[in-house]
Amino acid sequence: MMEIKKVAVLGAGLMGNGIAHVCAQAGYQVKMRDIDQKFIDKGMATIKKNLERGIAKGKITQEEVVAILGRIQGVLDLKKAVDDADLVIEAVPEIVSLKLEIWKEVDALAPKHAILASNTSSISITQMAAVTERPDKFIGMHFFNPVPVMNLVEIIKGQATEDDTVKIIEDVSKKIGKVTVLVNEAPGFAVNRLLVPALLEAVFAIQEGVATVEDMDKAIQLGLNWPMGPLTLLDFVGLDTALHISDYFVEEFKDSKYRAPTLLRKMVRAGWLGRKSSMGFYDYSGETPKPNRF
Repeated sequence: MMEIKKVAVLGAGLMGNGIAHVCAQAGYQVKMRDIDQKFIDKGMATIKKNLERGIAKGKITQEEVVAILGRIQGVLDLKKAVDDADLVIEAVPEIVSLKLEIWKEVDALAPKHAILASNTSSISITQMAAVTERPDKFIGMHFFNPVPVMNLVEIIKGQATEDDTVKIIEDVSKKIGKVTVLVNEAPGFAVNRLLVPALLEAVFAIQEGVATVEDMDKAIQLGLNWPMGPLTLLDFVGLDTALHISDYFVEEFKDSKYRAPTLLRKMVRAGWLGRKSSMGFYDYSGETPKPNRF
């Protein structure tokens, strides 16, 4: 069975830099690619900050941090990112057309032995695999945010994914310290099929004036023992990402229960995307987040 030594991560954002972090920490050589140097710089800064937090907690040494950072190379050129990769993990926005375009390019540039894995949270693995010449080596590898902290990876089999590909990704996931579940492809896989409708329902409740933002979060956090409330979580994930997933679910399931609330769509149109834009269900422009009124 093929041994993974070099990993390319496409995207240096919230998920991408986390994936690069855990892969480098596990000993893999990593190339983290994005379309602008400012995104790479921001991603590297986040990785460094998270590692330094580990030093403060006594979980890692300064020498180990230096070694981990030394295994991550930021690159702009897609060919340079993937031309010697054993595993390519894509972590770009949840837009079907964007993912298909990238995978066509990657398939032509990456070594023939390389496994291609998408970190998509909802989009069809089979659909993406179909634009490549290696659907047997295409798989879903869905991490959870924040990647260095969350233990789960959903492994998703497409229609043509070979068992050897699954085994290799299970081994990689174990090496980077994750627990895996194996899912046969379906929209939203296992976790988001249940989570997304719950998050959307929380927005409907705000839209209808059922409760304030802070009380809705408090109710779910304490009543259901969630680590954070649904509206805080939506701000963390990105409201645009949630909207893309909602629209995709409606298209795939043909079921209106997955429809996006008008409020969510209006917020995205206004550029209120959550933490990454400093405005969402909470205002993040100050020292501490303040709930918005709707």
